[in-house]
Amino acid sequence: MSSPIQVTLGSFKADVIDSETPVIVDFWAPWCGPCRTLGPMLDTLATQHGGALKIAKVNVDEEQALASGFKVRGIPTMLFVKQGKIVGEIVGLVSQARLNESIQSLLGVGTPHQANA
Repeated sequence: MSSPIQVTLGSFKADVIDSETPVIVDFWAPWCGPCRTLGPMLDTLATQHGGALKIAKVNVDEEQALASGFKVRGIPTMLFVKQGKIVGEIVGLVSQARLNESIQSLLGVGTPHQANA
């Protein structure tokens, strides 16, 4: 798996919507403690799944229009995107086991559960 990519309003369509690989869009901010905890968990789980998964990171401080467009009200927020469609969302910090379940679903076992923390 390659490193997570930083996504902007200008690159979102190409990097996420048009991606042939399922994408987890991680809305985060550098000052957010739970976001800093989530980042390494996402990296670890994505690495375990090889090139089957892409992590796209959106800094909400720098990309307020993108966060607003997706109605992000709290961070971290993860959107699960497959074939250009949002198939799930998790708001808040969750366990690595819970995150792994959602990734398994994204990769073909079903639709990730909706969760709010």
